[in-house]
Amino acid sequence: MPRTTAVTGSASGIGAALVKSLEARGDRVITVDRVDAMVVADLATPEGRADAVAAVTERCGGVLDGLVTCAGTSVPSPLMVEVNYFGTVELAAGLQPALAAAEAGRVAVVGSISGTQPNDTELVDLCLAGRTTDATARAALLVEQGTPTLIYPSTKSALARWARTTCVSPGWADAGVPLNVVAPGVVLTPMSAGLMDDPKMRAVMDAAVPMPLNGYAPPEAPAELLAWLVSEANSHVTGQVVYVDGGAEATLRPADHY
Repeated sequence: MPRTTAVTGSASGIGAALVKSLEARGDRVITVDRVDAMVVADLATPEGRADAVAAVTERCGGVLDGLVTCAGTSVPSPLMVEVNYFGTVELAAGLQPALAAAEAGRVAVVGSISGTQPNDTELVDLCLAGRTTDATARAALLVEQGTPTLIYPSTKSALARWARTTCVSPGWADAGVPLNVVAPGVVLTPMSAGLMDDPKMRAVMDAAVPMPLNGYAPPEAPAELLAWLVSEANSHVTGQVVYVDGGAEATLRPADHY
């Protein structure tokens, strides 16, 4: 039977590659993005997130086989908190009833290798506490203080921690719904194109995210893993952060960290 899967950030990058992969195997895909999507919604606002939940629920008839959240931004601002973190967790929470109603509901979210890097503990805690206003205010303060680069890893660290606790909370594992994170290294997408064009930034990225296995990844690399994680074949993998990073995490962290 064809599965129905919702994909946010579907218009480009990893999301677009995933849509192609899912459709190639026969899935019905509900695309979600700011433009060029079945569900046009701005995940940077609470209203936009609520609208997306309502629209996806209507399109799937209240039964959703898979959800993959690829939407994200690399602009160092409070927008990262709204899109990267709450744009995932609020959609997952809002669509949980539809996922639990499916015979094999599955969720996979896009994290990042940056989630292992230095972050702002206060911002992480505010995200996990669901304090959206305070979290965006903290992000704005980090920008004012000249440390905006802490925002992105903070949102991705919070996302990984949210997934690991949520996956075994009521309504998820006990409802047969796995929840996992795919954490890419450097991926060749429109979001990273500007960085690739700057030799100095490439050097910074290579130092921060060394990828000895095959170098920078095409968007299809994380997309294929995401596709498997939301397939019926995944019956027991949950709460995991899977790095698609060419060996970056294994290079940067000690071997006894596993």
